[in-house]
Amino acid sequence: LEPTISPGDYEAGSLVLQVGDEADIYSLSEKLVGMGFNRVNLVEEIGDFAVRGGLIDFFSPGFEHPVRVEFFGDEVETIRQFDVATQRTTKKPEKVELLPRREVSIRQETIEDYIEKMPEDDGDLVRARYLNDPELPGLEWLATSFGMDRGCLLDFISTDPIFFLKGAGSIKVEIEEIFKDARKRYTRIKDRMEKPPDVEKYYSNLKKYEDYLVNGRKIDLVPFKGGRDNIIDFECREHPALGSRLDMISSTVEGFYRGGIRFFIAADNPGQASRLQELLGEKINSPAVLPIEVAQLKGGFVSKTYKFAVLTDHQIFGRHYRRARRKKFKEGVAIQNYTSLTKGDYVVHTNFGIARYQGLQTIEVGGRPRDCLLLIYADGDKLYVPIEEFNYVSKYSGKDSAPRLSSLGGTGWEKVKARTKKAIADMAADLLKIYAARKARPGFAFGPDTTWMRQLEAAFPYEETTDQLKAINNVKADMERPIPTDRLVCGDVGYGKTEVAIRAAFKAVEGGKQVAVLVPTTILAQQHHSTFTGRLADFPVRIEMLSRFRTRKEQKATVAEIAEGKVDIVIGTHRLLSKDVEFHDLGLLIIDEEQRFGVRHKERLRKIKSTVDTIALTATPIPRTLQMSLMGARDMSLINTSPKDRLPILTTISEFDPEVIAEVILQEIDRGGQVFFVHNRVQTIEAMYRYLKKIVPQAEIAVAHGQMHEKSLEGIMLAFLAKKFQVLLSTSIIESGLDIPSVNTIIINRADRFGLAQLYQLRGRVGRSAVHARAYLLTPVYRLISEDARKRLRAIEAHADLGSGFALAMKDLEIRGAGNILGAQQSGFIEEIGFDLYTKLLEEAVAELKGETVPKMPDTKIEMDIEILIPDYYMDIKQQKVEVYQKIAGSRTLDEIENIRDNVEDRFGKAPDEVNNLFEAAAVKISAFAHQIEKVRIRSGMIEFHFNADKKFERKEVESWRRASEYPMEFSYADSMVIRLDLSQVGRNKRLQYIRSMLNRI
Repeated sequence: LEPTISPGDYEAGSLVLQVGDEADIYSLSEKLVGMGFNRVNLVEEIGDFAVRGGLIDFFSPGFEHPVRVEFFGDEVETIRQFDVATQRTTKKPEKVELLPRREVSIRQETIEDYIEKMPEDDGDLVRARYLNDPELPGLEWLATSFGMDRGCLLDFISTDPIFFLKGAGSIKVEIEEIFKDARKRYTRIKDRMEKPPDVEKYYSNLKKYEDYLVNGRKIDLVPFKGGRDNIIDFECREHPALGSRLDMISSTVEGFYRGGIRFFIAADNPGQASRLQELLGEKINSPAVLPIEVAQLKGGFVSKTYKFAVLTDHQIFGRHYRRARRKKFKEGVAIQNYTSLTKGDYVVHTNFGIARYQGLQTIEVGGRPRDCLLLIYADGDKLYVPIEEFNYVSKYSGKDSAPRLSSLGGTGWEKVKARTKKAIADMAADLLKIYAARKARPGFAFGPDTTWMRQLEAAFPYEETTDQLKAINNVKADMERPIPTDRLVCGDVGYGKTEVAIRAAFKAVEGGKQVAVLVPTTILAQQHHSTFTGRLADFPVRIEMLSRFRTRKEQKATVAEIAEGKVDIVIGTHRLLSKDVEFHDLGLLIIDEEQRFGVRHKERLRKIKSTVDTIALTATPIPRTLQMSLMGARDMSLINTSPKDRLPILTTISEFDPEVIAEVILQEIDRGGQVFFVHNRVQTIEAMYRYLKKIVPQAEIAVAHGQMHEKSLEGIMLAFLAKKFQVLLSTSIIESGLDIPSVNTIIINRADRFGLAQLYQLRGRVGRSAVHARAYLLTPVYRLISEDARKRLRAIEAHADLGSGFALAMKDLEIRGAGNILGAQQSGFIEEIGFDLYTKLLEEAVAELKGETVPKMPDTKIEMDIEILIPDYYMDIKQQKVEVYQKIAGSRTLDEIENIRDNVEDRFGKAPDEVNNLFEAAAVKISAFAHQIEKVRIRSGMIEFHFNADKKFERKEVESWRRASEYPMEFSYADSMVIRLDLSQVGRNKRLQYIRSMLNRI
């Protein structure tokens, strides 16, 4: 019922492009700006567009992927869809449609013109709020004042449609409610503006609905009140639930076959369909493959008259139907490492230490332009890093405060590196020793999956993500080996770690063993107990809880039953580590957030872990690079993909306004939910409590912060969990660990003071149910906050999914996670040399201790008299150039070089000679390195290959070199072999290509 874009504006703001169309790239750019698109360097979000030479990228609403259009002169040559994460082409459609980005898109000049005609104070208010940021919500309210028409759904439907109305009266009530809310908003604005926008004009579309309810063609659906004589019997009956009983399911399906009843089973998703096929196929005596289809149906039915039936997986497993969400989202994208450099960043050069990056500089070397990174060290010393050595430079990430710059020429950096290397080697040796000792110890080998396990998995009401399935399979494989398991499963709250733990626990119980689930707080114990009990309700598994929530008498009884083996799974806090707790036959220990336990508890854990299978869970993200470095020293599973179909969180930036706050809180309470209100200052949190009570007196509000006594805090959190309070006013302690599906609104006060990573984690506390969640970021007067803060807020508002901006913020969280795994001492070394160099040294140390060789980076020097660089006319964004240079310099294989070349040409068009030379030089470097060539020199058509001093040549190899080229070649030997080749007959820009081809033939 809300107003939307008018048909005229929709038509004017839409565009169809087809291969072969005449179009001007500059006019198209102007058109995109007019449609509300933002010009950016890299297209990642809906509404972005970027121009590079003869290419234009844009991401239009209504499309799953962005589009790249390549022009040849003024003609559309190709249209390609591409992947946001890789920027590579995925599909080549013949035509594409661009749709308006927003329902209201107003140019700044229009706002300026409008402001000029307003009373002075009103103009100041609009200027402060919108002129510097026309993206802010609320602009649509001013649309009618700007002379823009507003449309409604009826405007887009052909004349005289038929409307099916579920109670015309309720729609009238809804229209009245909208007007009531609008008038309230109008009253609020009227206090601040002399001439506020006209509410009646803005909602003029509602009159169209009212008219249609009176005069239009409609079918009104009303509750049935007729007698039995008026009932139409379709001769269908709902099939009763089968409650996970395989005997009942078998007899039902076999009965369908015998009775000649056609049927199919509807499964929610493909994963569920294949599980059902596997589970039921071995139990049901069927003449053919079971007819299982992917279809989301609320319930099944059977009609004996028409001999047709439908069963659903919900009926089979006796669980509630999960209604399909309107908007489908593909599986969440795994968080990527984001290492692009911007001027002013701290960087680490492997050989020279920590510096400040001052950008990409083009300097003259031998009379030719060369791109170099400019690094500033202590005392202002400068270092120019040539493009072939960019792989030695990485972004510094290690601590929040600025690191100390290294000195050029001193020995300080080498000492720091040596000290770190030794500490890493010691730690890696300890890890490998523990790992080897564990592998050498006999453990219990659990059996393969049973029918019950398949039943449990089939009853899982969600579709597993790729990462989650991989973690489940890894854990099962570990448990089936006769070696004690020790695996870390890492993933954000709500990403599915608990399900991994439940399946592992069930496998252990089926194998006749007991399971202990250890958690750091009583609240988590309560949450896990509830989740485990619900999931395993259909199976003969006894689950108990041991924490302060149980009386002493209950605890004593539970402890006795654990010792007797009557309890299968016990969930508890550190109370589980008490000396009086003795297990009858413990087979699996699951530890949630191990880093939150004290030293004494960890010692006790170490003793238990040495004899039983152990799975540790953590919600703090850790980098994949660390997982790879520790490969073979610690088993880890990372769940970095968010659940499928997760609804995005509607995020709004708003100035602090008591009426807005009250309205938001009451809306959530009205829909039966709860609210987090984050106020991150303990000193003023009580004053904020009084303020909230004043503006929302009907709301039950609780206060929680980290300086409260542990038991008091626990009591409040439990009461909130039990819905005794509707609003939890707290500091950022809710940042991690809590999973409360009933909380679907979060209000963050002074959001401008939070970092991007913190805002991301806080916002992630909501949106864990089928209800659309909301996040409100409150700021003081918007014009008074810093530009940096505005950028952060706009980023969090725009990112419903994770893009590169978040990956950058996630780096901080990952390093915190790495510190948790590696310990405090290693965290100190990460701070000293930066995380990227630390993981590289760790990888080398682990490989060395395992007797493996780490592949060496090709380090052959290439000296040449031709230009190798990326010119500005081909790629004008320096940050993108640096990323490409870094990828090329970090390549180890010719395939990697070709992939980078394909990617660059896909994104930027056909490469010019200088760029081709760059790729050929990189390929020559890799091939020459494989032949033990130390240096390749190209001067005026003469090529020299200088070999390593320890390279020995046999006559056979010399002959092989001679045969590889038809051009004159001479060999000389002093300290090492030098081969000279005359390529003066080959074109300047073809020489590198020839050398590469020749080296590959030898």
